[in-house]
Amino acid sequence: MFSGILSARGHSPSIARSWLVLGAISMLQFFIAVDVTVVNIALPSIGADFGVGDHALTWVVVGYTVTGGGLLMLGGRLGDLLGRRRVLLAGTALFGAASLLAGLAPSFGLLVLARLLQGAGEAIALPAAMATIVLLFPEGHSRSRALSVWAAVASCGLVLGFVLSGIITAHLGWRWIFLISVPFIVVVVVAALVLVERDRPDARVSGPADIPGALLLIACPLLFTFGVVQAGEPGASYWVPAASLVGAVLAGAGFVRVEARSPNPLLPLGFFAHRARVTANLTTMLLSAALSTSFLLFTFYLQDYLGMGPLGAGLTMLPLAVSLIAFSMLVPSLLGSWGARVCVLAGLGFTAGAMAIIGVVAAVNAGAPWLIPAMLLIAAGMGFGIVGLQYIAVSGVTDDDAGIASGVQRAADQLGGATGVAVCVGIGFAPALHTVDPFLMATLLAGAGLVAGVLVLRRAPEPPVAAG
Repeated sequence: MFSGILSARGHSPSIARSWLVLGAISMLQFFIAVDVTVVNIALPSIGADFGVGDHALTWVVVGYTVTGGGLLMLGGRLGDLLGRRRVLLAGTALFGAASLLAGLAPSFGLLVLARLLQGAGEAIALPAAMATIVLLFPEGHSRSRALSVWAAVASCGLVLGFVLSGIITAHLGWRWIFLISVPFIVVVVVAALVLVERDRPDARVSGPADIPGALLLIACPLLFTFGVVQAGEPGASYWVPAASLVGAVLAGAGFVRVEARSPNPLLPLGFFAHRARVTANLTTMLLSAALSTSFLLFTFYLQDYLGMGPLGAGLTMLPLAVSLIAFSMLVPSLLGSWGARVCVLAGLGFTAGAMAIIGVVAAVNAGAPWLIPAMLLIAAGMGFGIVGLQYIAVSGVTDDDAGIASGVQRAADQLGGATGVAVCVGIGFAPALHTVDPFLMATLLAGAGLVAGVLVLRRAPEPPVAAG
């Protein structure tokens, strides 16, 4: 994915210019990260404006993460084929235009389309942005500092999305959670045009990009989500969801077939020979499914069931945001003493505990403070589980497969979260499919996925112990 990074040559840009580029690209990273979580608090307001139910609102979340995860590896490939600067500009511009469309969307269908395009813009821009940072800063302390800034900005964007969504939705309306980023994206585009040097495509990379594989990778979860959501619509004909689910299976099979025959596959089938990475990515999908589901359950319970406004709901979720930062700083130091597998098992256990609390709180109709323990457990589950899984997923990588391993891990995270929301919330909040309380059904489905994650992880060989 980043095959030309380590061997690139050329004159070194000034330190000041390098940090200006980092600042601009980090601004892009911040808003991309914010858009992962910022819609959660705004969903009830969006549903009220368009007359859409909770299970259909999953599209607003799923649309972004499916295209973002499905096109991520293609985005890295395009940077090698077309040049990083060109791809960075194209992806950033697409993300900005899609944000504008989302903020102005006159219908729910156009809002979902805009979210799909936002995800595509993210997937195209981020690999090129990451490669640009690595090339601007020499290996060693300077590059480590730059990458630390990049990672910190992403974490802040994710956790601040909850609070920002509540403030913006309460005072300006939900449309501004998308519109507010547009002028900043314009600044990023201008900065990239002025500060980022033109580069040439990597001469060592030849052959066409695996566009058919990328499209099939997106089609599979999109068709699956459409089938699940349609199945939950009152009075829906059975053949539409059935055809969609069959289409999802065919798209998945087609992806495997394309990858086996493509000269430049997004996911070489030899990747599946590494058992630790395969089990880590499967577990990542199952854990991300539960984590993404929990965010929506918090939102729906606080606003739809307790009647809290978006500002109150956003502030109530502040403990989750703060504790997530704390656990993200704590867990890396524990990898050496605990081991990655123990950290992941702890993360799965914490998340399962959170799901149990959510189900009980909803069953007894308890107040908002009773959800705070669940929020703290979700933060712990995310911190312990995802960090540990990232370590396992890239264990034993070489220069030849580091890009693929890291790209697959991030795609598994996003696609797992999207598919999990479709299953847990799409089915849980579809009364046409069952008569069980929606929160109980959603938490049971998420819990079943976590149990499956434990079983999958048991089959993974223990990776080398991380250095403390």
